Amino acid sequence: MADKRAQRRDGYFDRIKLLLDKYPKILIVGADNVGSHHMQTIRQTLRGKAVLLMGKNTMMRKAIKEHLEKNRQLEAILPYVKGNVGFLFTNLDLGTIRNAVVDIKVPAVARAGSISPIDVILPAGPTGLDPGQTSFMQALNIATKINKGQVEVISDVSLVKKGDKVGPSEATLLQKLNIKPFTYGLIPTQVYEDGFVYLPSVLDVTDEDILAKFLEGVQKLAALSLWTGIPSLPAVPHYFANAYRNLIAVSVATDYTFERAREIKELLENPEALAALASAQTSAAPAAAPTSAAPAAVKEEKKKEPEPVEEEEEDMGFGLFD
Repeated sequence: MADKRAQRRDGYFDRIKLLLDKYPKILIVGADNVGSHHMQTIRQTLRGKAVLLMGKNTMMRKAIKEHLEKNRQLEAILPYVKGNVGFLFTNLDLGTIRNAVVDIKVPAVARAGSISPIDVILPAGPTGLDPGQTSFMQALNIATKINKGQVEVISDVSLVKKGDKVGPSEATLLQKLNIKPFTYGLIPTQVYEDGFVYLPSVLDVTDEDILAKFLEGVQKLAALSLWTGIPSLPAVPHYFANAYRNLIAVSVATDYTFERAREIKELLENPEALAALASAQTSAAPAAAPTSAAPAAVKEEKKKEPEPVEEEEEDMGFGLFD
């Protein structure tokens, strides 16, 4: 008997070491309230995609420690081998495997003494119980009435709060009503990948999210540089744009000119061309203003000379970090 036990233990150690060498990605999953039949269903669903390994925590920790000489990075897993956990080994995308595991759940009854993972609400309406069960409902402070020969709950009732223990009376009532409020399955708690351990929520981050955060940081750095006057690489395009606008302003105010400034000067000296340009821009806008606004805009331009900076911005089309 002892020899067989030692052989099984050695076989388990060899298997976990083989899996640690073969798969660089591991999902550490919690297996509370997961029965053997449910576990078998999970293994069958993930066959060819991932390998689920369960076992005693002491044996898993010992196997990992013995394997540290070959792969020192596995030491990061040790603090998370506690409670009822297992290892899900895979070479595929961790997000896909995580979603597949989370989707495999089974409904379960609320047993007395168990911790409720959700708020359990008894909905209003007929219960199918005979009128003799009215006293049982009254003991739980549930308002009821008799309707068509059965007990009917008048309004929704909160039976158990999330995180509270399920009492014997609540468990009995839910069983009488054939209500299975809980669903159980493997719950990913940590992710191990190439020596790093992180939360499963990181798997929800997409490349678009990372790019958006990066661009947001670049924008803030550029704004800080422009505000403080401390040069930085993200602010360089803004420096050139500001310098170019200053050149346009100097050219408009003096006789000095160059090719791009000449175009702006011609528009300022020719109100009809400026009006035509304003009209074209107004008609191209999604929410175009009435056409009568164009002559008014021309009159306003005659009264007040437009700021060169705004004109050049429209002409250049700068849209940095938009």
